[in-house]
Amino acid sequence: MKNKETGYSKTKLRSSYLTLVISVSLVLFLLGVLGLVLLNARELSDYLRESLSFSIILDDEAKEPDVRMLQKDLDAKPYVKSTEYVSKEAAAVKMKKDLGEDFINFLGDNPLPPTIDVFLHAGYTSPDSVAKIEKYVRLYPFVKEVYYQESLLFLINENVKKISLFLLIISTFLFLIALTIINNTIRLSIYSRRFLIRTMQLVGATRSFIRRPFIIQSALHGLIAALIALSLLLGMLYLIEKEFFLMFSFESTYLLILLGISIIVTGVFINVISTFFSVNRYLSISEDKLYY
Repeated sequence: MKNKETGYSKTKLRSSYLTLVISVSLVLFLLGVLGLVLLNARELSDYLRESLSFSIILDDEAKEPDVRMLQKDLDAKPYVKSTEYVSKEAAAVKMKKDLGEDFINFLGDNPLPPTIDVFLHAGYTSPDSVAKIEKYVRLYPFVKEVYYQESLLFLINENVKKISLFLLIISTFLFLIALTIINNTIRLSIYSRRFLIRTMQLVGATRSFIRRPFIIQSALHGLIAALIALSLLLGMLYLIEKEFFLMFSFESTYLLILLGISIIVTGVFINVISTFFSVNRYLSISEDKLYY
């Protein structure tokens, strides 16, 4: 009879551990999904901003060595991602292709000026930064004008700020929910072993000695839950890139590795901290309250 009760208790305890690990892994999986969304949103916003360019309109009489010198000067700047020189002839070919007819025969001349299209890194695409770059470029005497869509640039930057703030608020809110769920799950697990904690106290075990096995076990559960969550994320990521590769792209391996490490650290840390305080609670309460 005693063996049956012992076996039942062990089975119940294993079931409790399994429930704990699955619950924590699902919460960490949701946090990981949110992390992937944040990473992709950042990459998408950077892509949109870096796809915008401003055009440096050059004088028709500008000499090619001078133009190349300006282009090399811009390419050497830390805020410039790339530049592209478009000659009068190349601009005419592109315009002819867009219009579907030869406008030069109609006008009798090629009115298009040579230009340098400049693409900036995402961090330098604000209107203020572009205005400073424009001021610098205008120092060259053969630069006639600098053209960029200021309203579109302003609109994209403002929307990126709003979306970033919204995602930050949602992320904080979901993290607090995840923290609460994991903490409550661990507290229930510790609650089921409160009498074991009291028994260890009665035989003279110190508080640190009692806490140690709980914390080690909790850290192991957090690690297992994090690995399960990462496996689910990798599976989901594989399916997304396979089925929706045109909509989503996660090409930054470094950021993905950093996300994986963050999930592992978060899983272990939250488990350990929650276990520490939960065990401390039952180390400090009176025996009468153990039955409530």
